[in-house]
Amino acid sequence: RLIIGLNTDTSVSRIKGPSRPVKDEMSRAHILAGMQFVDAVIFFNEETPIDLISWLKPDVLVKGGDYTIERIIGHELVLENGGEVKTISFVEGYSSSKLIDNFIKG
Repeated sequence: RLIIGLNTDTSVSRIKGPSRPVKDEMSRAHILAGMQFVDAVIFFNEETPIDLISWLKPDVLVKGGDYTIERIIGHELVLENGGEVKTISFVEGYSSSKLIDNFIKG
């Protein structure tokens, strides 16, 4: 199963500032849930998904390539339970921060 933990709008605003998120949580959830390989999207309102990770006990925990495994929240729990922690590379040109910067400059 592929379950995606998704920050609520309130959580994103606390972390990234009042102008974020660019897309509201329901729009983001619908985009993700519409992908054939996604089984569920679960919102979390906290700054980190540690409670969600503790509850789900995933076999694999994945985060973007701007993190090291040691900086990924919940990596200890997943590894202790025999799971894996992975990072994935970003696709050039698909950063919402860069899109916002280009829009403001352009």
